[in-house]
Amino acid sequence: MQTDHDDDLLWLENIDGEAAMDWVRAQNALTTARLEAAPSFAPMRERIAAALTSPDRIPGIQRRGAFFYNFWRDAAHPRGLLRRTTLDEYRKATPAWEPVFDLDALAAAEGENWVLGGFVWLEPAYERVLVKLSRGGADATTVREFDIPSRAFVSTDAFALPEAKCGLSWVDADMLLVWTDFGPGSLTESGYPRQVRRWRRGTPLAAAELVFEAERSDIRVSAARDRTPGFERTMIQCQTDFFHHRSYLLVDGRPQLLDKPADAGLGFWRDWAMLSLRSEWTVAGKTWPPGSVLLCPAASYLRGERDRFQPVFLPEDGRTLASMSMTASTMLLVTQRQGSCELEMWRCDAAGRWQGSTAPVPGLGTLSVGALHDPLIADDPLAEAYLQVFSGPLTPETLSLCDASTGRCEALKTLPPAFDATGLVAEQGEATSRDGTKVPYFIVHRGDLKRDGSNPTLLYGYGGFQVSQRPGYSATQGIAWTERGGVFVVAAIRGGGEQGPLWHQAALREHRQRAFDDFIAVAEHLVETGITSPAHLGIRGESNGGLLVSAVMVQRPELFNAVLSFVPLTDMRRYHRLLAGASWMAEYGNPDEPADWAFLSRYSPYQNLKPEVRYPPVFFLTSTRDDRVHPGHARKMAARMQALGQQVAYFENVEGGHGGAADAAQRARLEALGYAFLWERLA
Repeated sequence: MQTDHDDDLLWLENIDGEAAMDWVRAQNALTTARLEAAPSFAPMRERIAAALTSPDRIPGIQRRGAFFYNFWRDAAHPRGLLRRTTLDEYRKATPAWEPVFDLDALAAAEGENWVLGGFVWLEPAYERVLVKLSRGGADATTVREFDIPSRAFVSTDAFALPEAKCGLSWVDADMLLVWTDFGPGSLTESGYPRQVRRWRRGTPLAAAELVFEAERSDIRVSAARDRTPGFERTMIQCQTDFFHHRSYLLVDGRPQLLDKPADAGLGFWRDWAMLSLRSEWTVAGKTWPPGSVLLCPAASYLRGERDRFQPVFLPEDGRTLASMSMTASTMLLVTQRQGSCELEMWRCDAAGRWQGSTAPVPGLGTLSVGALHDPLIADDPLAEAYLQVFSGPLTPETLSLCDASTGRCEALKTLPPAFDATGLVAEQGEATSRDGTKVPYFIVHRGDLKRDGSNPTLLYGYGGFQVSQRPGYSATQGIAWTERGGVFVVAAIRGGGEQGPLWHQAALREHRQRAFDDFIAVAEHLVETGITSPAHLGIRGESNGGLLVSAVMVQRPELFNAVLSFVPLTDMRRYHRLLAGASWMAEYGNPDEPADWAFLSRYSPYQNLKPEVRYPPVFFLTSTRDDRVHPGHARKMAARMQALGQQVAYFENVEGGHGGAADAAQRARLEALGYAFLWERLA
């Protein structure tokens, strides 16, 4: 087991410590004085802020009974305004919106930097909602009950929770399922709730009845109540590590463990049980591959019958499942093959057999769908309706209202272009990693680009937690980079989910180096093909992607000339001791185990810095209020590199949580700082 005796920068892990914050303020002053003086900074910040708050943006909507709700941020409401309208009104070019909840007014009245953490609605009337409020964007939230008709917080016998990492689900108007910090012993070692309690209105939180308790070594618990008439169910999930969990069904008020593979997702849809596989599963004489989605009659599944499964998705011919949504009778699957999407519609016939059809979506891009059916509405007129959003790297979003039974689609809103894409092209490329694996990437560049190695190029990656990188529209990237002649590349490296569960598992734990090798291979391919050269090549990553770019910077410093690392992990010796880090050990490994530290130590950026090596200029950006990835990672890495005489810029936003920014103005400033740094180095 390693110790911390050789780490002289532990004081920077004291998030609000006076010495640490003095260091942060000094770093922020140096960075902003230089980068905000760049000629490109102010114009980029203004255009990015304008795009993020433009009245021409498509208002995203969620159906709640007879109304469609939108949480809107603009210059007048930087923190956000919950508003609502009807579908007929939404169809209009300029809908009339009814204001419901003004977060800016609340923040001003209470003198608090509130950021919305989410809403939990009470069905079927949707007249009560639990509002989750975060201080500065942290994962921890307070919860208050809000009454929609009166536009006010409930004052008598209201449900309210103090600040904590928490969750809630309505059982009925006077009872909640709650998981939060109930006091000593109620949290896991990762700092998440380990108890689910049943809380009745008008009683103290401390008196809430215990329904389920996980082990302290588990990650977290959660619960959900399905109120579909005739199919009412309460599910509890206990996450044992980041990819494995136990599922329980409440039967007569008591949790009943459900039989399933530990890494498989299990859910119920009306009278069907649905299983999503992450690894191969052999059952009832049949083997199902990783990535499969299987359906079984719920009653049969609960009786233990395992020969009734029918596949609605199998990962064949390079297809992967991107998302899933259900209308009253149709399962909508968005599948992806490299950069192209398809929409599959599956229905059950009278004999109980599931049949599917495919509707291709042309071009490189990203598709998402969301069913509008409300099972609590009798004779729901939107039973088969769904919203569809499509965008490409150069194609702004189009939102359509579609009907699964007729195939009809009506374009509701189209986003105006946020940047000038004239002369730009979007393509797909492929690099070969060290072990021979083919690694796809998506690239946007000018059609008349000269392959002479002189093009400023930004390579982006993530490569972890089965998170997929898709080719979609980015106003910020277009404004600040490609419109100005920069080449933008997204690498679909192992560790992500771009090619299904096995693509992710290929870079887990001791195989993490494969993700770094893939990213390096894409960078080398961009150089070999004349797209760019090391002098003009920059890299960017966020969170796990921040670990990615920090690690490849240390491993291949000669290959890059700028590194932009947002909210990164860098100290893999101590990551599991900082905030939520312990919950990621299934992804990275346990540094306290010598066998795990043997492979972690080979790539941990903080421990692998060498005094004799000249690293590319790097800019670390993080947030004081990030209670997921500790800001100490970025602080210590920056300080260590500065002590070694490296070129390091650092900026820490005092708000923003893991997203780095609490509102559009902060986001615009962070992005403009980052791109000003990139243009300074790569142009």
